[in-house]
Amino acid sequence: MSQTVPRDPYEVLGVDRQADEAQIKKAFRRLARTLHPDVNPDDPEAQDRFREVAEAYEILSDAERRSTYDRYGHDGLKQRGMGSNFEGFGSMSDLFGAVFGQAFGGGGAGGPRAGGDLGVDVQLTLDQALVGARVEVEVEVVARCETCTGSGAAPGSKSTRCSQCGGHGVVDQVRRTPFGDMVQRATCNVCGGRGQRPEKPCPDCDGNGLKPVTRTLEVDIPSGIADGQRIRLSGRGHQGEPGAPDGDLYVVVTVLPHERFVREGDDLITVVPVLAPRAALGATVTVEMLDEPLEVEIPAGTQPGKTIKLRGRGMPRVGGGRRGDLHVVVDVSVPKRLNARQRELLEELAESFGDDHHQDADESVVGRLRRLWRKG
Repeated sequence: MSQTVPRDPYEVLGVDRQADEAQIKKAFRRLARTLHPDVNPDDPEAQDRFREVAEAYEILSDAERRSTYDRYGHDGLKQRGMGSNFEGFGSMSDLFGAVFGQAFGGGGAGGPRAGGDLGVDVQLTLDQALVGARVEVEVEVVARCETCTGSGAAPGSKSTRCSQCGGHGVVDQVRRTPFGDMVQRATCNVCGGRGQRPEKPCPDCDGNGLKPVTRTLEVDIPSGIADGQRIRLSGRGHQGEPGAPDGDLYVVVTVLPHERFVREGDDLITVVPVLAPRAALGATVTVEMLDEPLEVEIPAGTQPGKTIKLRGRGMPRVGGGRRGDLHVVVDVSVPKRLNARQRELLEELAESFGDDHHQDADESVVGRLRRLWRKG
């Protein structure tokens, strides 16, 4: 059941867009069980259906992937390097074991579970993106309980070896498949992978050893950051179980539109108004840049829509290198109100050109239209 255009993951799992983590996991479990190899041994499309369900769960079960999909769709996931992790699995049993390791609390190698990744959005002005900024973000993460220091036991109480896993923190589960018995190692669901069970659970974390906390972090945004780019802070996501690494925090940057500048890559584009007489004679205009004013020379005879490119006056590139360019579009404007003296001077100027100038102007316009038509 190969599809050219990926379906909406919410539609694939049959959940609404406000579904929480528990609802998403429940929907996936229900669908995954019906697509088990034992249930559909003769269905050639079963693997494709399971792959679609697995990829939908992969998107919606990860906070950062889900946030990126909600904002930018499947194209946004590809552009940010968040494509599917299941494309390399060659068989249904490979796929089934890998995904069930995520959805049912197990892992291919067993042992304590790593902390999950976390995503947060920040908004910057174009001025901030030019020079970089330090911003504060507030995130809610799962962290080690300070009361019990992650042991899960109430202060003053002891922990005993878990009888379910024998203190190993993992248990082996045997599944029968058409390809033979498959042994899957999973985290012990009794002790949570710690190998120890508290005699008296910690009152602050209910014996889990982990609890949600709100943290305020300072994030350095580099100069030249573009809209949609993200910054990875290693180990600042959800805390892993003892012996496992912490997750990462991804900061997704949104650069707000600017009233005077349009950004294309590292280039900046702006428009400056110039009165017709000054455009004819040539002039120096001041462009209010993001950092400091810039004087731009307008050559004599500049026509409406003329673009002047100033190299190296655009946005810096993240990590260094040559800055982008500034493109100044000249908007030649005609005065709407004239005093008596100005009208007299313009009438005198118009008479000095004579009728031939109007004919030349008309021919020039026709010539420009023909050239534009040929280019089109």
